[in-house]
Amino acid sequence: MTDQHRDTRSLLEVIDLSIAVDLGEREVPAVDGISFSLAPGEARGLVGESGSGKSLTLRAIMGLLPGNVRVTGGRILFQGRDLLADGGRLQQQVRGRGITMIFQEPAVALNPVMRVGEQISDGLVQHRGLTRREARAQAIRLMDLVGIRDARRRVNAYPHELSGGLRQRVMIAAGVACEPELILCDEPTTALDVTVQDQILRLFAHLRDELGAGLLYVTHDLAVVAQLCDSVTVLYSGQVMEEGDDLRSVFAQPFHPYTDALIGATPRIDGPITRLQAIPGTAPALQDRPSGCPFHDRCDRATEDCAEGVIPLDELARGRRSACLHPLLTAGATR
Repeated sequence: MTDQHRDTRSLLEVIDLSIAVDLGEREVPAVDGISFSLAPGEARGLVGESGSGKSLTLRAIMGLLPGNVRVTGGRILFQGRDLLADGGRLQQQVRGRGITMIFQEPAVALNPVMRVGEQISDGLVQHRGLTRREARAQAIRLMDLVGIRDARRRVNAYPHELSGGLRQRVMIAAGVACEPELILCDEPTTALDVTVQDQILRLFAHLRDELGAGLLYVTHDLAVVAQLCDSVTVLYSGQVMEEGDDLRSVFAQPFHPYTDALIGATPRIDGPITRLQAIPGTAPALQDRPSGCPFHDRCDRATEDCAEGVIPLDELARGRRSACLHPLLTAGATR
């Protein structure tokens, strides 16, 4: 979707969101004061390694955090209303109708003893008041919409009778059944082969244009972000490292060394053949996160001051923010 077709009013605003995990002996921060926004029709990628807090952020928006995890600060505004302000009642009201979530593994998310057509139509009965007959007919139309062939027959199938790609399409059909305004995607193509992954990403792009919905897409794969998203927020160890309202500008000139390292470690089929650059070290464990910039011990630009205090997320260009004391201000500075 081009900028001229995108509504710039905020559909979703995450403001200084903090999330903590109870490890038994103590509670430790997992997400530390992150902020970003999403306009209607915009697709934003939330990118980061495992443990960066991206999936917890989605679950906090949906009100589906595990029992040992809680929001400790910040606000989540959906269409201007704070989802955290009334003990979760508003989250329950908008879940399924206003906001939906597509999970990573449909074999786990789908009910194995329930026909897929019923799993799609249940939300239509509950949220839109359709009769079972009407909901079944709409389920078949939705299965057609997401590219499931022979939908009239497959509407009676059980999840185990379908391939992984078809199960993912069923889950997407169930998610968009009530025409939500915000679709949260938690790495929904990770378990699929590359051909099916491409088909699913094209489907998301089509649904975004068809429904005008905002899309918040969690992934560790920059190639997926490049194919689907307009903007990107890069997370590391529970903090925002870099944010760009124009994805192309971030890829052309990353400001944070971590973003630059992620791009350098991503295979490319265009341009000259170069050796992929591994990022040294590993991300810190939840209970061992360092002070200062959490990436400083893996960064070749780090100095002593990078290990101290809070590193602010500064605007370095229009629509571009980075939390780095020594940002890369020249394209490809370290690659």
